[in-house]
Amino acid sequence: MKIDVFTLFPEAFAWYASQVHVTRAAELGHELRLCNYRDHTPLTHQQVDDTPYGGGAGMVVRIDVVAAALEAVYDVPCDAVRGERRVVELTPKGRQLDDALAAEFAAHDLCLLCGRYEGIDERVANLVSDRVSIGPYVLSGGEIAAMAVADAVLRKLEGVISNPESVVAESFAPDLEGALEYPQYTRPAEFRGWKVPDVLLSGDHAKVARWRAEQSQRATDMTRRRS
Repeated sequence: MKIDVFTLFPEAFAWYASQVHVTRAAELGHELRLCNYRDHTPLTHQQVDDTPYGGGAGMVVRIDVVAAALEAVYDVPCDAVRGERRVVELTPKGRQLDDALAAEFAAHDLCLLCGRYEGIDERVANLVSDRVSIGPYVLSGGEIAAMAVADAVLRKLEGVISNPESVVAESFAPDLEGALEYPQYTRPAEFRGWKVPDVLLSGDHAKVARWRAEQSQRATDMTRRRS
C-alpha cells in the first residue's frame, strides 16, 4: 500500500521513517511518502496560510494550497483524489481512531492531510473521504496524528511485524474479542520485592491461559469504568 502524508514539516517524520517495522514495510513494497505543501503552493514566497475570515487568533492553511498539492502529486482534480484512495484529514473534529478503523484503512492507499496553526480551511471537507482524530485533545499540528494512523495501519500488513504472533493477542485484537491485553512480565522473577505472579512461573499452560483471560477482562473493565 501507499501512505502519502501532506505536511509543512516532513522532517518531523525522520525518526518514524527509520523504525524497523517501517523500513521492513518498505522492503515489502509498501511506501510512505512525505509531500510538503510548500513545494506546490500557487502563492508567492511559499505562502501556505492566511488569517481567518471573521477575525480571531492564529492562521489557517489555505484550501487552494491543499488543492494545488493534491493535484500536483496525483495529477487529477483535487476532488477526484478520494476516488482512488482514502483521503484523511487529521483533525479533532473527526472520528476517533480505533483498531477497527486501522484495519479498514489497511485495505486502501491513504492520503493523510496534516493541518497546522488553526487547522485547514473548512472547505477541505469537499476533498476528503474521512476526518480522523486520535483523541479528545488538541495538538500543534497533524504530524503526530499522521504517525499514529500510519503506525496502526502498517502493523496490520502481513510481514511488517517480524513475529506475527505478537499482533494476534494484543490489545483490541480479534483473539481478545476487542479487550485489552493481559499484563506482561519478564526476568528477573523478583525485583526489589516485586514478584512475577506465581501462575506465570508454574509451567501450567492452561492455568496461564485462564489467568491471562481474567486479567485481560479486568483491565478492560477498569478502563471502561474510568471512561
